[in-house]
Amino acid sequence: MCGRVACSLAADNLRRACAYRDGRGRRRLPEWREPERYRPAYNRGPRAYGPVLLARRHLHQDADPSERVLVPMRWGLVPAWFKEDNPSKMQYSTFNCRSDTMMEKLSYRGPLVKGRRCVVLADGFYEWQQRNGEKQPYFIYFPQTKQEMSDMKEEEDNEEEEWKGKKLLTMAGIFDCWQPPNGGDPLYTYTIITVNASKAISFIHNRMPAILDGDEAIRKWLDFAEVPTQEAVKLIQPTEHITFHPVSTLVSNSRNDTPECFAPIELGLKQETKASASSKMMLDWLKNKSPKKQEDDLPRWSSQFIQAAMPKRTSASVMHQWLKKEEEESPAKRPRV
Repeated sequence: MCGRVACSLAADNLRRACAYRDGRGRRRLPEWREPERYRPAYNRGPRAYGPVLLARRHLHQDADPSERVLVPMRWGLVPAWFKEDNPSKMQYSTFNCRSDTMMEKLSYRGPLVKGRRCVVLADGFYEWQQRNGEKQPYFIYFPQTKQEMSDMKEEEDNEEEEWKGKKLLTMAGIFDCWQPPNGGDPLYTYTIITVNASKAISFIHNRMPAILDGDEAIRKWLDFAEVPTQEAVKLIQPTEHITFHPVSTLVSNSRNDTPECFAPIELGLKQETKASASSKMMLDWLKNKSPKKQEDDLPRWSSQFIQAAMPKRTSASVMHQWLKKEEEESPAKRPRV
């Protein structure tokens, strides 16, 4: 499972870290949509907003299939067919979606067959190992090189230069658009697909996010126009290309949101887990170069993706206009979730 993540890069650096090659081989940066709604976090949980990548064709039907956009969305999928006036009234959890049942449950099958695939971005995710009646948290992420660790500086913001900093974890997700029945702004939400844990981390937990390892896998997952659902779901597999380190139980309280949440710790001598080379480099970085949050820099945003009252913005969302054209599924009975 995946119920807590960290994504600490500032908005500009997050965009640079998502550089890609378009269909013509040109280096591109994804377009930020509503960047003021993104907030860096060291301990983000469900119902908070997180950054996701989408194919730009979701917004513009004539866009190149390879073009991407970066969008903050609410974590915890609210299906389009949900009839209550408040998404908090949902009686079930949708922040994770099991790969083995996602084509059986309408909550996920509906948006998935319509191509609403996204990539959820994070530094890494947290998981808790249950041992001797206690829970030990771990931080799990892509292995980092010395170069990537040494270049993780918030002040680097030259878009022309290739990003050499932190390698983001790229998780497969599904998104949907929910329209309040009594009118109001549409809400865009996502879920993270989970699979059986890889051998490397199965001692921590038996589930893990479906991780898209490499830009080709990301390209295929996002390209709903050229890659059909049946082909895309073949990418949903466990990966061994992962590393981890134990962290303080500080992260167990979602109110704690500081760099110490994912800082490596050394377990007691009775514990056999050793810190990896990547975790030691991360610890050195945290001691010397950890970015500091400035209160004035924190964006103020509501719990909805589009807010008509915001200055200098139209009340209609391009994404909503396009998605609204699609014919929503209307089950006669309450769908199985």
